[in-house]
Amino acid sequence: RPIFYPIPSPIVPYFTIPTEIKTMDEITKLASQGCCRTANPHDTVINSECVYTFHSPYTTSKGIVVNLSTFIGTIEELAFTKSSSEDESGLFIRISKERVPKSTTVNGEGEDKEPDVTPVATKLGIGIDGGFLAEQDKFETVSKYSVVLLSKSSGVVAELPYDEETKHDFPMAVSASADSIIHHAGLSVKQDLKAWELDDEPKPVSKYAENLPFVDNGVKVSPDPNDWKCEKTGEKNNGHLWLNLSTGFIGGGRKNWDGSGGTNGALDHFMETGEKYPLVVKLGTITEDISTADCYSYAKDEDGPVTIPNLKELLERRGIKVAGMQKTVKSTAELEVELNANYAFDAITEKGAHLVPVTGPGLHGLQNLGNSCYMNSVVQMLFSGTVAELSSRYGCNNSTDITSSSLLDVSPVTAPDDLLCQTAKVSCALTSGLFCGPLPASVEVSEDVSLSDPKFRLAPRMFKHTVGHDHVDFRTGQQQDAAQYFQYLLEKLDRAELGGKDRIPKKNEDGSVLVSSHLFSFKTESRIVCGADGLIKYKESNSENMLSLRIPKTKSAALEDGAPEHKRQKSEGDDEKEKTEVPTVTFDACLEEWSAQTTLDDYRWPHLQNSFSPLSTSQMRFCNFPRYLVVQMQRYELGDDWQPHKIEVEIDVPEQISLQNLRGTGPQEGENLVPSETEVASEAPAV
Repeated sequence: RPIFYPIPSPIVPYFTIPTEIKTMDEITKLASQGCCRTANPHDTVINSECVYTFHSPYTTSKGIVVNLSTFIGTIEELAFTKSSSEDESGLFIRISKERVPKSTTVNGEGEDKEPDVTPVATKLGIGIDGGFLAEQDKFETVSKYSVVLLSKSSGVVAELPYDEETKHDFPMAVSASADSIIHHAGLSVKQDLKAWELDDEPKPVSKYAENLPFVDNGVKVSPDPNDWKCEKTGEKNNGHLWLNLSTGFIGGGRKNWDGSGGTNGALDHFMETGEKYPLVVKLGTITEDISTADCYSYAKDEDGPVTIPNLKELLERRGIKVAGMQKTVKSTAELEVELNANYAFDAITEKGAHLVPVTGPGLHGLQNLGNSCYMNSVVQMLFSGTVAELSSRYGCNNSTDITSSSLLDVSPVTAPDDLLCQTAKVSCALTSGLFCGPLPASVEVSEDVSLSDPKFRLAPRMFKHTVGHDHVDFRTGQQQDAAQYFQYLLEKLDRAELGGKDRIPKKNEDGSVLVSSHLFSFKTESRIVCGADGLIKYKESNSENMLSLRIPKTKSAALEDGAPEHKRQKSEGDDEKEKTEVPTVTFDACLEEWSAQTTLDDYRWPHLQNSFSPLSTSQMRFCNFPRYLVVQMQRYELGDDWQPHKIEVEIDVPEQISLQNLRGTGPQEGENLVPSETEVASEAPAV
């Protein structure tokens, strides 16, 4: 009989290599190849939003991913968009955040309860008794981090959670890079800080720094942030601890305007020691670059941020070696900017008003960045769907796909400063409605959760910086003129479109690009009649993109019945006093003022040997009409004191306007024109 031999089974190993170990090996390999760096305070770190879209850590559970080498944040789908690097994969830190209502704690366990009724504010303040509730009083932010290995071809290859417990499992280079990104102030805060610092004087050098008294009490400060705590309350390091440079005392800082901040321990120590030791430095802001340290003087004659030139020597006397130290907390100025950026002030300024609730594509507002309403109004007018041609070029045309625009085809490193990319970012967000919040339940504005929820905010900081960073006025945090900004923006867009025409869709047949300003471009002609002999001259203007109209106050009149109610202004004094009625001027009256015949007293006539003719007249007309006519109302005039004063009037603008009677005709048959020879002679330069 045949003998059957058993077939040996496959060799099974005694153990399998866990996936986590394989993933960590891959991460370690990339880290050794220089795929991660440690960010210093002067590096550009974008950790609060995607450079291509308005996705933020709050928008979805995926948040954003920040490259550990370039420090640029994107959504994972756009992490390698035309990357300047040839690497097929890279290391990222994923940042996701969620704002949740605070819950009460019973016996150490969280218990959800119905929120208390929000008290009515009786004081104009935030985070104070009787004032508006601060965000920290109502919500808390839950942050989650993970180290992600991304590939160009396959997306997420591996992802491991990153927190206080797991951070020591990663290579030191990876954890140092991740921490430097997480704790960095970020580009948005740094840009806001720079804008406001342009308006302020530089921090003074403290006069107490050079001869600061030193108490030799043997106190040495631990280099480990986990050992820091407020010596007054015993509270552990919460990001608000200050070191007294004279005594070595560590205490909590002052409270912020919104109720957050420290415990006042450092200030109380200054008072309790006879106000002899005024200089403190914020722990966690000290780095090898001493200029980044947050220093403060409690002295009554300074009481503010200061510069301490000998800070390095003072710290060394307390055992602090600045070499190799990293920034782990935000400075006071950075926190103040962040609080102003995140608070929904419109919920306060508009509270109680009855407005029509709307939401959806083209119906999303832009967050005020601080005196940026001039920019927001121009951006809303141009890129939210009102101008169809610009929406087609830069927007999504009611599609929710905001990642496919060819204008986004730039490297993540260059995207923050690319005007075409940032314009598409803003327009896609406005026209897609992707970031719109839910429709409010009431027409009355209240402190609704959705009004202040970060996931529904559109803060165009990158756009503002890209447009205005090289302009003396628009780079600041001051209020500016919307008309001037409109014209400056069109100039920059024209240059960017001509330089990046390969990325612009829907070009002409010859490959050329019509710049955006052509939609608003028009010319005017002046028909000038000589008062001496009746000869006529036609003069054509250069291209313009805005019609500026004077407001004839003498033509103000009451509106007809059924028209919108007049806006009323409060008069000086008590609210109970009678309110003055704002007069109304019709738009037609403003056009008539612009096109009316005017007298020229200072015009030199070439055919009269450049002499004046006091009875000469001039009249304006349009040479052509633009696709869209932008009108500026001149609301300011010089008063008797030679100071500009605002004209308080309402402008009644009809829904339909006919400008046919303002179309220029040019020279007509039978008109006697100024001889062209004299025109040429008058324009010839003197030799």
